[in-house]
Amino acid sequence: MNPIFDFFLEPYRTATALNISIEIIAVIFGIASVWYAQKENILVFPTGIISTILFVYLCYIFTLYGDLTINIYYTLMSIYGWYMWRYSDDVNQLAISKSSLKDWTKAGLIFLTTVIFVICVYLYFNRFDRITDYIDTLTTGIFFAGMWLMANKKIENWILWIVADLISIPLYFVKGLGFTGVQFIIFLILAIQGYNAWKKSLNKNPQTA
Repeated sequence: MNPIFDFFLEPYRTATALNISIEIIAVIFGIASVWYAQKENILVFPTGIISTILFVYLCYIFTLYGDLTINIYYTLMSIYGWYMWRYSDDVNQLAISKSSLKDWTKAGLIFLTTVIFVICVYLYFNRFDRITDYIDTLTTGIFFAGMWLMANKKIENWILWIVADLISIPLYFVKGLGFTGVQFIIFLILAIQGYNAWKKSLNKNPQTA
């Protein structure tokens, strides 16, 4: 068999049909969530919540504690973002805008706090025995900051997603979650499209820039 297919399929030879099915369903809802995000559709949040809850289970099974933390945070931030988008639409529509220095400061603090927290989690579980564990601390911080920016409709969230997706694509293949690796390839494409779509929307409303 082709070495590439062997690399992709090998981790699934010992996986249960249930776990494979859960990963595929989580990937489908994850892709749907990002697609809705680039369309500025509030369905980004319920679809995202379904995906992240399923990934919490998968990451626990695979002992990927950094990723597990990411998905718990995604779930909570999706609830926050859902409220922000829905409440703002009813009262004072939340528009796409650029991040201010204050926004970047908050995002930076979220990044640093997240990295420190994930390091503590890995130390508690006596991990840091794989190179992927170290990279997890970086991607988790980037994703946390990006999720906060997205919940507040800051266009720079897409830049953080693009950076983190580029790192995550090979990372998930190495972790043995091939379908998730494919998901992040699709995420990367959608993130680039999302940035361009939000940029066009921002250019139509320069007062929010």
